Amino acid sequence: MKFQKTGYHGLYFPELGISLDGYHPKAAYTFVSHAHADHMPRNKSTRAYASKPTLELMKLRGFRGKENPIAFGEPVETDNCRITLYPAGHILGSAMIYIESDSGTLLYTGDYRTPPSPASEGFEAPDHADFLITEATFGLPIYRWKPYEELTFQIQSFAKESLEAGYTPIFLAYNLGKAQEVMHLVAPLDHPVMIHGAGYKLCSVYDNYGIELGNYSAYDRETCEGKILIAPSSALSNGFASNLRKTRVAYCSGWAANESRRTQLTVDKLIPISDHLDFFELIAFCKKLNPKKVYITHTPNPAVVQHYLDLENIDSAHLEMEAEPED
Repeated sequence: MKFQKTGYHGLYFPELGISLDGYHPKAAYTFVSHAHADHMPRNKSTRAYASKPTLELMKLRGFRGKENPIAFGEPVETDNCRITLYPAGHILGSAMIYIESDSGTLLYTGDYRTPPSPASEGFEAPDHADFLITEATFGLPIYRWKPYEELTFQIQSFAKESLEAGYTPIFLAYNLGKAQEVMHLVAPLDHPVMIHGAGYKLCSVYDNYGIELGNYSAYDRETCEGKILIAPSSALSNGFASNLRKTRVAYCSGWAANESRRTQLTVDKLIPISDHLDFFELIAFCKKLNPKKVYITHTPNPAVVQHYLDLENIDSAHLEMEAEPED
């Protein structure tokens, strides 16, 4: 199954006439895994095939092309292949893209999380694929996530303890996916939440698909004191909540597993909650799928992942693709 890079983050399959997470002028079909900026096609007027939530989020983020919604588990037949979307557990609408053709089967993960984010449709995958193209954002054995129950407790405790001590808690989380996940986890506290304006406009899609986000409104500088605040890391340097004297800040990301982030960002707490799978979940997923070959993307550490796959007798190669920071 031949493919080539298109742009700096997409793939084009010339024999199948399809592109994944990128635009190619010869592609009859453009499939998009999810609505994060580094996976949306740069040509925002192309015809895009994706889950309905992904298309709605893409539209809010500037997409103006033809929308072709696909339900999870319902194949799309082309002249050369069959395409099926599987829920990826990364953010709302995120999908893994499964291709069946005369050249074999291929699973393209996009970004994924197993166990899934509770603010997503869950996670499901085929039993086998001949080829696997997988992200490995956290491709080192130092990354092993804590159970969601423990992470939920950390987030809720940080909010409650800060409020009880007279501080306004601020959770740093990027505007699409992580912000809504944090909102979902603090919703049981029944305390007012304010979210950065860029994230606020995306929350309606989560509401429409039944993801509980609690009692929230758009960030307002004059009335934000005493609320639970959510914003991307970049917002702090742009004056977010700078009028408040008493704040406590928690950084929510898989990168929070690195203690150095505390001083880099000047935060009070690191909460390592990720919408990507950890290193051990990655290796376990590759073993379960048992492909002929794994192509590793979105990682600065391909040699480490390849070493562990070699130990499992799984052939692999590095496919260099750049990620765009969500902040």
